[in-house]
Amino acid sequence: MDSSPIGLLDTASLADNPGSAAALLAGVLDSAMDAIITVDENQNIVLYNRAAETIFGWPQQEVMHQSLQRLIPGRFRQGHGEHVERFGTTGATSRRMGTRNVVYGLRANGEEFPLDASISHLDTPNGRLFTVILRDITGRLLAEEEHSRLAALLDSAMDGIITVNDKQQIVMYNRAAEKIFGWPSGQALGQALGELMPERFRAGHDEHVRRFSATGVTSRRMGDGSVIYGVRANGEEFPMDASISQLETADGKLYTVILRDVTERVRAQQERSAFAAAVNAAREEEKTRVARELHDELAQSLTALKMDTLWVRDNTLTEPDVARAKLTDMLGMVDGMVASTRRIAADLRPLLLDDLGLLAAIEWLVHSFSQRTGVACSLSAGEELELQEPYATAVFRIVQEALANVAKHAAATEVAVAIGSLPGEITLSVSDNGGGFVTGMPRKPQSLGLMGLHERAQLLNGRVIIDSAPGQGTRIGVTIPLPEAEATP
Repeated sequence: MDSSPIGLLDTASLADNPGSAAALLAGVLDSAMDAIITVDENQNIVLYNRAAETIFGWPQQEVMHQSLQRLIPGRFRQGHGEHVERFGTTGATSRRMGTRNVVYGLRANGEEFPLDASISHLDTPNGRLFTVILRDITGRLLAEEEHSRLAALLDSAMDGIITVNDKQQIVMYNRAAEKIFGWPSGQALGQALGELMPERFRAGHDEHVRRFSATGVTSRRMGDGSVIYGVRANGEEFPMDASISQLETADGKLYTVILRDVTERVRAQQERSAFAAAVNAAREEEKTRVARELHDELAQSLTALKMDTLWVRDNTLTEPDVARAKLTDMLGMVDGMVASTRRIAADLRPLLLDDLGLLAAIEWLVHSFSQRTGVACSLSAGEELELQEPYATAVFRIVQEALANVAKHAAATEVAVAIGSLPGEITLSVSDNGGGFVTGMPRKPQSLGLMGLHERAQLLNGRVIIDSAPGQGTRIGVTIPLPEAEATP
């Protein structure tokens, strides 16, 4: 009988001596969860436990004294032999093996699978023995791959995703959350979620989470009006749109918040509200002005005209010369009323736009701007420029508001207006050599001119691009798509 420790585990011997140390050792090896395989110096298998049978699918009797190569994929066999040979010369008695602790085995059905493995060797009177302890990690690698895919998916999300445990400590924090809050993941993980919200909201948030947990609902949008507030690493507060969900796990309940920075959306809503209020106020002011002019000019003139008409009716025969002079004055009064009516109408909507078209109206606008401000203003536009409503009015009003902004804010000495057309769209620009400004700065209170430009363009699915910098002037570019009937061939 083989006098090596492995040889002592001979089956017949174990049957004859069930209480022996060898039998106990065999029982321990066969009860092990990990596969245990021992080979001799020729790489022939001399020990092969039940876990190895389960993992590889080969029964013990078919692999004992067979080459270990049977359990290794063909492409790894040469490398494995060289690895064992080098290990045998190191003098070390044990070492973990495989790249990143993973090697690959081959089942009886030809399927390859990953293994976590360690190797050790023992010198015996009959030669050196090598023992490998193996664990099938197919499930672990699949879980790690799934975790990696999930992590990549979360990190690719545009929205911030934060998960906390039942103690409100952050356990997951994706890249979008890093960008939104300004805290790197390494500093945020393990911290209380309350650190990411203004202090005045923390107690209310904790109470909200407790109520939500008690409902049993798995997900719900949170925050009044779907907007809550967070605080960045620099202390800046900002509005967020957020939803919360909960999940029961073996380690306790987890809460996940998906959130989006809506600073720009809220700012745009506030600006639109301010613009709408300003437009309404301007409309009421315009109504008041028109009513005052109608009363002060037309109504008073009409009253005087009525009185003169009654006088002429009653005195034409008795005082013909005076009546004739009175009629002359009345004609002058009518001419004045006609002029006032035209002026009021032109203030409301330039008659040139309807009578002579868009190009003539823009020329009048540019000429009037230069006369009123003393600033040189040039116009570049094609002779064939002509649009139907509502495009003609939109272009006219955009140029009008852009020039008004130049007059109020630019301190420019030269202005250039250019209007052109491309297939399917109309383009216009207003450029000045004035002081310019920082385009990213928040809008000044009561300054609604640029907002008006955006609103007019957006009503026709157009877009506005503003290019400006301090000391370098400003260029406002507008593009408005045209329907097929309006598009230039």
